[in-house]
Amino acid sequence: MTEPSGGMGAPPFDAIADQPLVARFLSTALQAGTVHHAYLFAGPLGSGKTEAAGALARALLCGKGGCGACDECIRVRHLTHPDYHVIEPLGAAGYLVEQVAELVHDVGLTPMRGRYKVYLVTRADLLRGATANALLKTLEEPSGKAVFILLARTIESVLPTLASRCQVLPFRSLPEDEAVAGIVAATGVDAAAARIALAATGGSKSRAEAFARSSARREARAAVIETLSRLDRADDLDVLESVRDLFVLLKQPLDAVKLEQQAKMESHKGVLGKGALKQLEERHKRELTSRERETIGEAFDIMRSWLRDILLVRLGRGESVVNVDFSHHACRLAPSVSEAGVVRCLMAIDQAQEQIQYNVRQELALEAALFSIREQLQS
Repeated sequence: MTEPSGGMGAPPFDAIADQPLVARFLSTALQAGTVHHAYLFAGPLGSGKTEAAGALARALLCGKGGCGACDECIRVRHLTHPDYHVIEPLGAAGYLVEQVAELVHDVGLTPMRGRYKVYLVTRADLLRGATANALLKTLEEPSGKAVFILLARTIESVLPTLASRCQVLPFRSLPEDEAVAGIVAATGVDAAAARIALAATGGSKSRAEAFARSSARREARAAVIETLSRLDRADDLDVLESVRDLFVLLKQPLDAVKLEQQAKMESHKGVLGKGALKQLEERHKRELTSRERETIGEAFDIMRSWLRDILLVRLGRGESVVNVDFSHHACRLAPSVSEAGVVRCLMAIDQAQEQIQYNVRQELALEAALFSIREQLQS
């Protein structure tokens, strides 16, 4: 895909200053008007792939090359731009055929607000079989107005036929100290709070920044750790009641998402037709499903983080615990559980997360994990 560079300002790649080579490559392509029709951003969680995709989308959809302040840029940032589509897997094991079919159909439509349509596929590693074949055909026949950005943790996890149609940009792993410094700079929290946020979000810097700004998510974290710390003295009813109470807190951030979605629907009424409004409603449902999965995933990451703290205390490395505000609980429980017991607790969390991927109810999976952890803490 080649476009004249006239009028294209400097793209806003400050968001991925941690990836200078990637920022320089994309900036050069935009300035030269040689943007490719498909990219594969490959790198570990927290390396800035999603942020880079957003920056590229703003640069393409903004008439000023991604100024960051105009309506186009704001819409991209808030995921409400009609020409910026974020495609999350909706199936238990990956993308649904109808998802990719909808994407392929949309590619054939004219952009609503600008020259381009940008599609962000967040888990390219899960494209297999019919879904991969449908997208492959589209990548082989670029429309000239569509730009695809595929994300994956490794190049090898993506089907070679898909990867070969993309320009591959490797993202380096971000050292923890560097990520913590970035979170501190972005949110104003101290280093200890930044480390907690990073651990609670599985090492994702962007999600950690959002976590640090959310009082509801911080409150849910405290409740998760308090629940774990009481398991050694809990009976069956205590466990069941704890799961019920936890899900009330875990769903609080989702209430804010629902309110935001309702406001978006109201703002689009009278502007979009019935068909477009229906598509927006479906997109909101998919977004909410994705956020629900992220929420329970975050709870599991918090559990892993605190269990590792117990392990650190047992190994005589108490100064390295992440959840310093709950270190007293880790110190109390560490003598009563073996290293092997902590490992079994971590395995129980992995198993619960896997069960959810196969459509086991989140509450049941969490209950099973807590009962398994209680067994280890009481043994």
